Amino acid sequence: MKIGVALASLLLLAGCTAADESEPAVPKTFTNPVFLENFPDPGAVLADGIWYAYGTNNTTQNVPILTSPDLVTWTPAGDALPEVGKWAERGNTWAPEVIAGDGGYLLYYTARSTAAGRQCIGVAYAKSPAGPFVDDRAEPLICQGDEGGSIDASPYRDPDGGLYLYWKNDGNAIGRPTHLYGSRLAADGRSLTGKAVVLLTNDAPWENHVIEAPQMVRHDGKLVLFYSANAFDRDVYAMGYAECDGPLGPCRKAAENPILRSTPAAAGPGHSFLVTTPGGETWLLYHAWPPDAIGSVAPGRQLWLDRVDWPGGRPVVKGPTADPQPVPR
Repeated sequence: MKIGVALASLLLLAGCTAADESEPAVPKTFTNPVFLENFPDPGAVLADGIWYAYGTNNTTQNVPILTSPDLVTWTPAGDALPEVGKWAERGNTWAPEVIAGDGGYLLYYTARSTAAGRQCIGVAYAKSPAGPFVDDRAEPLICQGDEGGSIDASPYRDPDGGLYLYWKNDGNAIGRPTHLYGSRLAADGRSLTGKAVVLLTNDAPWENHVIEAPQMVRHDGKLVLFYSANAFDRDVYAMGYAECDGPLGPCRKAAENPILRSTPAAAGPGHSFLVTTPGGETWLLYHAWPPDAIGSVAPGRQLWLDRVDWPGGRPVVKGPTADPQPVPR
């Protein structure tokens, strides 16, 4: 009896194994957009296995947060910046980005300066990436009032430990050229050191009157400055990049720009943020309008995610992709 039971168990196990081997695993996939509500100008950071994404203000939050375990499934997680700095007024809180620093996390954000009447850049601090971040400064970190203001701050830490900040003067607000600036930051990330350097200017036809949303990335030893250009509320908005010799340039725009542009599925894709997964893949978070709802409040600019490959060391965005694709590793 015992031999018969054992034999039956072995046959059952063999049958299950054969069946399992005959049915190959189906990779998990996702379909864009990955967040259906309005979430413009995404920036992201990975902390303790959780992705935190930060976006431009909505009607109730200065800096809305989303969290995700996989870059695909996103959950609202409150307001990272419940109160803007004393120098600013509530509303018009744009394009936040966060980086680990000074024993916690630093949030760089854009808000309206009450003194200048222009958009300016502030910095806030928190122990956790979830916040709440606090800006205890009496004045903004950067405010180029004579150049239309300053927006879209993006921090970058070089492998040598140097900390840098990139931003755009809001020249298009006063009918002037727009530039992407860079400057070294102090070790604590709370002040600029040295002179601000112009890295790029809106001088290509596809860029029209504005370039903005800089992000410096080092990939395989090369520095790449991603940026967006043209009117954010039209389908001509798109994304390009430049190759840079150092964190403060000089930088050269790519001949193949723009590398992310509108499709029948996504209008005006841009204000991107490149992330690298623990598995070593590079993916691009960005916003885009539904083609039939450009300029809308709802659904507004939705959150998209597409893979970036690097043939010959040059970034190629596999998107906007509306078909199912494998989730990031």
